[in-house]
Amino acid sequence: MRHLRVLVCVGLLFGAATAGAQPQPSPDEFVPISEVPPEEQIPAITLVATAYGFVWVAVFAYVWSLGRRLQAAEREIARLESKRD
Repeated sequence: MRHLRVLVCVGLLFGAATAGAQPQPSPDEFVPISEVPPEEQIPAITLVATAYGFVWVAVFAYVWSLGRRLQAAEREIARLESKRD
């Protein structure tokens, strides 16, 4: 129990020491987006649209695959039922 208290105290002291040691950003480092050159900007709309398009294509492909497998299973069930009769 004593070791646990010592570990907790050391952890709190270490956490407090490292929290205060982080440098604060200076106000002159901020660059408004209007001043950033176009070659350094990320084309976000293109990336987002591509990601959404990929996800939708994957969903449609999965649903189509499920439909094909379901049809094959239904044909197999119908074949087995007709074979049983």
